[in-house]
Amino acid sequence: MPQFDPATFAPQLVWLVITFVALYILMTVVALPKIGAVLDERQRKIDDNLDKAAVLRAEAEAAIAAYDKALAESRAHAHSLVKDAADRITQQAEERNRELGARLGEQIKAGEARIAAARDAALAGVRDVAIDVAGAALARLLGGVTDQGRLDTAIATALKEHGQ
Repeated sequence: MPQFDPATFAPQLVWLVITFVALYILMTVVALPKIGAVLDERQRKIDDNLDKAAVLRAEAEAAIAAYDKALAESRAHAHSLVKDAADRITQQAEERNRELGARLGEQIKAGEARIAAARDAALAGVRDVAIDVAGAALARLLGGVTDQGRLDTAIATALKEHGQ
């Protein structure tokens, strides 16, 4: 193998240095600046994307906060509407109950007056019936005509004793 021949070591070392220097210059002048530019561009895009993501995140958080605020306001408004409606319904029910109570009170008073009038009429009728029955019973028992004044007095006394 010729590369292991000690007589050719010196030219091989010279060509090795020349090739190494040429490759080094080629890499530093051509390849490494392009690679550095690509890496810088990539880093710049990453930084820009991170900045955009931060801005979008802040906007999203602001939108969420606005949504939460609007939702809370809507709930509060709905709650106040429900409360107002419940208050109106309660007030209307109370008014109807008062009207119904007044109307029923009037009907009860009228009914009590009718009952009292019927009772008085019945009691007056009872007195007349009692006088007629007592007179007929006495006439039948005694076989003659009874004194109407004494009969009226006796019936009145009996009714007073029984609270009528």
